[in-house]
Amino acid sequence: MKRFLLALMGMIIGLVTTSAMGAALGVAVGATPAAGALALDSIAVGTSLMGGLAPAGVLRAGLYPEVWTGELIKAFRTAAQAVGWYYKIKSYDEKVKDGEIIHLIDIGADPEILINNTTYPLEITDLGDGDVAVKLDKFQSKPTRVTDDELHAICYDKMGSVIERHKEKFSETKFKRAIHAIAPAENKAATPVLLTTGDVVDGRRRLTRHDIIALKAAFDAADIPDEGRILVLCGDHVADLLENDQRFANQYYNYESGKICQLYGFEVYQFNGCPYFNTSTKKKLAYGAVPTGTDRRCSVAFTLKRVMRADGTTKPYLSEAANNPTTQENVFSMRTYTLCLPTKNEGLGAIVSAPNA
Repeated sequence: MKRFLLALMGMIIGLVTTSAMGAALGVAVGATPAAGALALDSIAVGTSLMGGLAPAGVLRAGLYPEVWTGELIKAFRTAAQAVGWYYKIKSYDEKVKDGEIIHLIDIGADPEILINNTTYPLEITDLGDGDVAVKLDKFQSKPTRVTDDELHAICYDKMGSVIERHKEKFSETKFKRAIHAIAPAENKAATPVLLTTGDVVDGRRRLTRHDIIALKAAFDAADIPDEGRILVLCGDHVADLLENDQRFANQYYNYESGKICQLYGFEVYQFNGCPYFNTSTKKKLAYGAVPTGTDRRCSVAFTLKRVMRADGTTKPYLSEAANNPTTQENVFSMRTYTLCLPTKNEGLGAIVSAPNA
């Protein structure tokens, strides 16, 4: 009722305004003030009935699935650019085949290099490249119901709001899933997992520059290429550096790319959805697992030479109220296929907040 009264008051004020404008216009063109006011009021009322008072979404292209397909794909790409570390990863979208499958090449072992060899003939070896078929993950949202009664009772575009919330949740899940897949499973020479060494705060040790230098040293020792190193800091670790490192604070900017700065050969970004590790075993928790005890959030490092991403089809599903005579409700959901993962189990790393021990 309150919304209706507000809408009615707005309409009355609008009619008063258009009446005055119409009267002035009528005089200007040689007609009577009453005729001018009546003509402009008629246009205003017609526009209001067709747009403002009609159910949200009526006469809008937003209810057409083919239009929303394009909008959703555009939105996903825009979101990926905002999460800068994800946008830096090479896209294999064009390689996605029917059935939402992508074929990668397992490059096998590197060739052995002989120095000052005097033994001939040279031994012939096979590198053993092979095809690896990977199926993209299927993401689906549970359908959301919006009745025509709701659309008549509200004064905003609820259908647009519902679709936007579906898109935002898909993007959030997509990036969290990606950074979890990229993080190393456990501590090994080619996938170092280090613990922070700073002062204790809130039951954990802060991240310091020395920890990032130690990660660089571990990457160097594993012969990980210098070019294309990315470090994605979790929120706790960004706060640690801002609190105790004035040089980092002076470099801290949040551009549209999400890039903060360059530190010791790493392009540094921030993302608050980084995974958890068990600090005792230095093993990554399963995706979606609830952290307990000494499980702590990490920051993730990787080389762009060992990761990939691919997006398949995105499809909205919409059942309009006009096609549901018994329920008179609009129902919306969506489905998309996406994947982000390492192409080889090397060139990955993590820095985990050490517990207070």
